[in-house]
This record gives sequence, structure tokens and C-alpha cells, in this order.
Amino acid sequence: MSSAPLHANAPAGKRPLYKSLYVQVLTAVVIGVLLGHFYPQTGEAMKPLGDGFIKLIKMIIAPIIFCTVVVGIAGMEDMKKVGKTGGLALLYFEIMSTLALIVGLIMVNVIQPGSGMNVDASTLDTKSISAYTGPGKMTGTVDFILNVIPSTVVDAFAKGEILQVLLFAVMFGFALHKFGGRGTMVFDFIEKISHVLFDIVGIIMKVAPIGAFGAMAFTIGKYGIGSLFSLGKLMGTFYGTCLIFVFLVLGIVARLHGFSIWKFVKYIKEELLIVLGTSSSESVLPRMMEKMENLGAKKSVVGLVIPTGYSFNLDGTSIYLTMAAVFIAQATNTPLTLSQELTLLAVLLLTSKGAAGVTGSGFIVLAATLSAVGHVPVAGLALILGIDRFMSEARALTNLVGNGVATIVVAKWTGDLDNQRLQAGLNNETWVEANEPEAVLDQKTATLGGAGSTGR
Repeated sequence: MSSAPLHANAPAGKRPLYKSLYVQVLTAVVIGVLLGHFYPQTGEAMKPLGDGFIKLIKMIIAPIIFCTVVVGIAGMEDMKKVGKTGGLALLYFEIMSTLALIVGLIMVNVIQPGSGMNVDASTLDTKSISAYTGPGKMTGTVDFILNVIPSTVVDAFAKGEILQVLLFAVMFGFALHKFGGRGTMVFDFIEKISHVLFDIVGIIMKVAPIGAFGAMAFTIGKYGIGSLFSLGKLMGTFYGTCLIFVFLVLGIVARLHGFSIWKFVKYIKEELLIVLGTSSSESVLPRMMEKMENLGAKKSVVGLVIPTGYSFNLDGTSIYLTMAAVFIAQATNTPLTLSQELTLLAVLLLTSKGAAGVTGSGFIVLAATLSAVGHVPVAGLALILGIDRFMSEARALTNLVGNGVATIVVAKWTGDLDNQRLQAGLNNETWVEANEPEAVLDQKTATLGGAGSTGR
């Protein structure tokens, strides 16, 4: 089949700037910051707008993952590729998560943002962090694995547990392939449902600026811009480290696999702005799946890598964990030997995998890790609780870019990446591709259907 019809057929006319989702969300974020700063009480009252938008997205995530994975797996000719894709994805996740932990550890030791604060840990108010350090907040490895298995299929969808839905979808896809796969009535039905769901995402994205406005107004209104300056050195170090990781570490990975990280970041700029406004990378999961498929990655790879990455490939969270732990030690004058820092790193290699699917995930994992290691005072968490909401934005942005890069890399490794479409998408993205990726998917489906293709 032809590799580039999607770009050729998309409307080429220039659209007014105000119709661009990027401009709409950016404007909404700026207005939210101003409202939260000058009218904090009104800003706090905007919280339902952000919460409502995220709930709309979460409503659609589970069925989209199910349909995408089932269609991707059941439509494959070689079932062995599914296992190969999953194995390579987990290998990549482990390597990049470890690198992120190490980068965070190196940067916090070089810059030492907590040095000179001389905080007495015994004087800190620990009531504010009790909700994060209570028993049962962080489960062990065995519990985490068992939690991947849903009590019932309905329960997995009702609670929106991504890994549980993914497990059921993989099993369903294998079973459907056994009974004929592509061309069966069940396959065609699920494929049509998939396109309907992505069109629903397009409708929901129309209110993304409202959601970003509400979430940002609440954040600034509740925590205030002033809280950013009180721990400015830590904030600056963390944001700077995330930028270094994205453009240097991920940049090298991208270059080795034939694409530019700068062009990729530009390609997902709309999604990055939505994440910046909502502080949740989950808010753009459906759109990221659309965009990765539009870049030439096969549906089966996108369906496996993106959802799994939300638990196992959290680069931004990994940087935060090592950096925050050592910062607390520096601020409270708690000496850490090299062996103790390596122990901390080893523990985080395990605990960081539970940093998704839990409320206040990054902070909870950090609290559990400090308790397990014992070298760093857990009371020191009170120092960073006030700015954790602002740091979560950098975590989410880095996680999003990391998972996008992971999808392209794994697709390249498995031979499931259309390089011509990748370069066309990154170099000549159309207005429709940027703002309505679901329309491009619909067009691709119509093209494949008309050609009688048995490809993806």
C-alpha cells in the first residue's frame, strides 16, 4: 500500500490560529495562571472544570485500549511477534527507567539544591504527609503483580485499571485470532467500535482548553506562585534535569533510530500543553495512541507499548524520585555514603514500577522508599509537599515524551514502523493531523478498506 496518502489528502489550507488546539490550550493556561494569581478563591473554584475534563478522558481510556489491542493482535499474521514486542518493550522500559534514576542521582549530587538549608527534621510538621505514609498505601511486588489480574472483567473496566484491561485485551486478541481474526464478524465489530471511540475523543478534545484552564487556575489559586520561589533551586534543578534527559538522553536514542527529538516534541505540542495544564499524562493517552499510529507505528505495537509504559516507563517520575530523596537528605544534613545512595537506587528500581494507578503516585512511592531504606528522614517529605503539584507537571511531560519515543523505538526494533510515514509526519504535519488525528485514522481506514488491504 502507499505510505503517504494521508498527508497528500489532508486539507492543505491555512486555518485561523484561534482554531488551533495548541493556541487554544496555551491561551487557556495563561488565563488560568492570571486568574489563580489575582483571584485565588475564584481560581480554586475552577477545579471542577479540570476534574471534569480528566474524567471524560478516563471514561474512554479502557474501551480504547481494549479495542486497539484486540484489533492489533487479532489482525496479526505472526503471533510470536506479540511476545517479541512485549519483551522488547519491557527491556527498553527497564533500561530507560534506570538511566533516568541515575541521571537524577547525578544531577542532585552535582548541584546540591538542598545544601545550606539546615532543616531540623524533628521540627517538621508530619501531619500533612500522614495521608501518604500510612500503612497499605504502597503495595509490594507480589501484590502489584496480582493486582494486574482483575477480579472480574467488568471490575477492570469499571475501575479503569489500565494493566488489567490490557491483560484481558491481550488474551481476547489471542483467542479471536485463533477463531479467524481479521474478517470475522467480531473483529469487524470491534474495529468499527474503535473508530467510533476515537471520534468521541475528538469531541472531548474540543473542551480541552476549558479543562486546562480550570486545572491551572486551581493549582495557582490553591498553592500560589510564591510557593515556587521558596524552593526555587530544587524546582529549577528538577525542570533542568528533565530537559536534559529529554533533549540529550532521549535525543540520542531518537537520533540512533532515525528521527529528531525536536521534531517529535513539536509533533506532540498540543498534547504537551494539555498535560501542562492538567498535570496528567493520562489526559492525552487516547490522542497519543492516534498520533503514534499516524506516525507509522503498527496498531499492535501502539496498543501494547503506550498503556504498558504508563506503569513501567515513567522517566520523569524516576528522575523525581532520586532527586527528591537526596534533596531531603541534603536539606536535613543527613549524610549519605555512596553505598547508601546505591542502595536507594536499587530500591527505587523496584518501587518506581508502582508509580502509576495510585493517587499521588510519585509522592506515595517516594514515601514508601524512604521508609524502606531508612537512611533519609521521612518527615522531610513535608519540605516538598507544597511544590509537589508543580513538579508533577514536569514529571508528566517527561513521561509523555518518553512513552512516545519508546513506541517508535520498539516499532523500529520489531520492523513494525513505516519510516516514510514517520518522516512525513514529523516534517510535514498538516493542520488536521495536529488537531484532529482521529480524522486521519478514519481516512486511513477508508483507504485500506477501498484497497482491500489485509495489512494492519
